Amino acid sequence: MNEKLRQNYIDILNEELQPAMGCTEPIAIAYAGALLRKALGFLPEKVSLLVSGNIIKNVKSVIVPNTGGRKGLQAAVSAGLVFGKPEKELEVLSECTEADLQALGSYLDKADILVEKNDCLCPFDIIAEALGARVHIAGHHTNVVEISVNGEFLLKKEWKDEAVPVPENRKSLNIRDIILFADEVDLSLVEAPLKRQIRFNTAISEEGMRGNYGAQIGKILLRSYGSSIQNRAKAYAAAGSDARMNGCKMPVVINSGSGNQGLTASIPVILYARETGASEEMLLRALLVSNLVTIHLKTGIGALSAYCGATSAGAGAGAGIAYLYGGRESEISHTIVNTLAINSGMICDGAKSSCAAKIASAVEAGLLGMQMNLHDSEFVGGDGIVVKGVENTIKAVSSLARDGMRETDAEILNLMLKNV
Repeated sequence: MNEKLRQNYIDILNEELQPAMGCTEPIAIAYAGALLRKALGFLPEKVSLLVSGNIIKNVKSVIVPNTGGRKGLQAAVSAGLVFGKPEKELEVLSECTEADLQALGSYLDKADILVEKNDCLCPFDIIAEALGARVHIAGHHTNVVEISVNGEFLLKKEWKDEAVPVPENRKSLNIRDIILFADEVDLSLVEAPLKRQIRFNTAISEEGMRGNYGAQIGKILLRSYGSSIQNRAKAYAAAGSDARMNGCKMPVVINSGSGNQGLTASIPVILYARETGASEEMLLRALLVSNLVTIHLKTGIGALSAYCGATSAGAGAGAGIAYLYGGRESEISHTIVNTLAINSGMICDGAKSSCAAKIASAVEAGLLGMQMNLHDSEFVGGDGIVVKGVENTIKAVSSLARDGMRETDAEILNLMLKNV
């Protein structure tokens, strides 16, 4: 592997494997609110939010951490405005006192917060405005493209509204080079984000098992199906989601902008490594495979769509576990194709408690995809959406999720808004 490509993959990991507290879409709303207050220098009593449909979908039903159990866009932007620390980005709400909570309640009682859906092409778009100040976040959670006050720009980036803005450095991702990178890279160059992922994601998964969060999918899986490694891999990944979808204040290391995808891509690999007695080095290299495969699969789809991102992360987990068992390009490619063939119909209907169950389904698909390969079984080109070759199948699924499911996405949002 040449040095330029190796450094590119290291940069991708450092960009993607970031800590975040709470579901990342409401946190992005809170981040916009915190930036808006900073630009104004005071707390406005009237705020307008203009957001894409996918933002509404992923914020309306999830509990925002450090808000006293509140849900939705108004709670998220208000928390950012009242006590958010914009310098902390995706941990913007991590510092909250009892006085802050009381101030948030008072603010929500009197504030006028208008929320409207915009018609932009980019599925990730947030505009917060108040008294001539404007904050615009687009493309991904911390990509601030504008901060202005009364027409004067404090920050301005060139931004083109498009359906799926693909970062240039992601275009180099492919399964063969991901495996080569995992085999060869000096782990001292990548161990910091990986060890943080192990530490943070394991901790919140264990908290999900201890507490009574949401639908308690993780606990139910363990009680119902026992403590086999296959079931624990599903249960603990789901438990982390149980916690973070329902207000847990502990951080998660995300993947592709999502904490749920970060949990799905990491927890099963961590548990399988412990079960098999794998060395720390092998665990870290397997996590490289899982994380980069997940990012590769998500790149062509985009940050938000009607396609459940846990599917991509489940394929990443299957690939990482296959690597632990000695699989390389052929075995990992078949695992990915099998997984995508099994679970690519799962829809995203926003962030909420049922995400934990979808994670369990995605991990199950990844494990089955791996076991199929171990038993010399595979789905081949022409089997439904499967195309000959792993990269061609990834492109086909990306097209399905990005373009083919746009009407599905619109109908999901219509159904959700009818129930508001």
